[in-house]
Amino acid sequence: MKKRNVANIFLALTLTVGVMAGCNDSKESSGGGGSVDKDSTIKVGANLELSGQVASYGSSIAQGLELAMEEINKEGIDGKKIELVKVDNKSEASEATNGALKLTSQDKVVTIIGAATSGNTKAQIQIAQDNKIPLITPTGTAEDITVNDGKLNDYIFRTCFIDPFQGEVAANFATNELKVKNAAVYIDSASDYSKGLAKSFKDVFEKNGGKIVAEEAYVAKDTDFRATLTRIKSAKPDFVFIPGYYEEVGLIVKQARELGIDVPLMGADGWDSPKLVEVAGGDALNNTFLTNHYSSGNTEDQKVQAFVKAFEAKYDGKTPDAFNALGYDTVYFLADAIKRSGSAEPEKITEALVKTKDLSLVSGNFTVDENHNPIKSATILEYKDGKQEFKTIVNP
Repeated sequence: MKKRNVANIFLALTLTVGVMAGCNDSKESSGGGGSVDKDSTIKVGANLELSGQVASYGSSIAQGLELAMEEINKEGIDGKKIELVKVDNKSEASEATNGALKLTSQDKVVTIIGAATSGNTKAQIQIAQDNKIPLITPTGTAEDITVNDGKLNDYIFRTCFIDPFQGEVAANFATNELKVKNAAVYIDSASDYSKGLAKSFKDVFEKNGGKIVAEEAYVAKDTDFRATLTRIKSAKPDFVFIPGYYEEVGLIVKQARELGIDVPLMGADGWDSPKLVEVAGGDALNNTFLTNHYSSGNTEDQKVQAFVKAFEAKYDGKTPDAFNALGYDTVYFLADAIKRSGSAEPEKITEALVKTKDLSLVSGNFTVDENHNPIKSATILEYKDGKQEFKTIVNP
């Protein structure tokens, strides 16, 4: 028994030395001070809404990701190319969880990009935290994605600004630019995104001296909003804030105009989909506004225009929306961190993401703050005859 134990210990030591030697052979020194695997690819997961209720968002992000990776892979990162592994979360939180499990346990990705919505992003947080793999949501704006109950989620990041800033921008625009005194708020009662934006808008609007004269709610997948819209109309608001997603918002705008609600309507980045125009109609969208992350119509920004040109060339003349831009920016955000860390190891990438400062992207220059949120500007857009027009940029 003793001889067998000695033999087993000798064998274990021999194997350990062999493994260590193998590890040393598989790494090479990098100018960034870290180590970079000799494998030719860096596996990055994308957990997106490619089908289901908000498929427009996930599909747009995916297009942005693919264009950015195509550009980056022309030269690579320290001789490596990014390999994208996509999963479809079907616009459902349970599927987002399943997708994160697959990407981490089976595909062995070094980072997860996605999801598009806050709820589907939250469904992945614990998995990313447990596996110590950075997760970057391009468009999940809920404040508690990166910080929950006062505790920082160490491996969670985002490329977009957060809901409180977006709600504040909308409230200040209503007060200062549209001179609104009385407003109504119409929310999706099942959506943290919608409720968070509404709270921020109300707080700032009332602080500005405005009055909320009506508050109504609907539930996702509703199709008839006439009863609640009639109550909103009877309150005689000067303005209606509708922080929802494009499928319901399109019908809400259409039915509001049919009922004679002709005051300005405003929402946030959840409005940003070509489907909105299809559902609402171009005429109904006149005199509506939204806060967003970028505008293709910002002709003064050469970085924006270069992106628009490249995107249109790749996607048959399609003008890129904000979800396209944030998907694109997320890959460059990640690539910058990998370059600076000199490593494709998740821990090293995470450390570099934290230290991101003054990074120039299509959606604006940003620095990551102590809560893993980017400090960046917001854009306000106006719909005119079914087309978005750039109105102004609001700095944080």
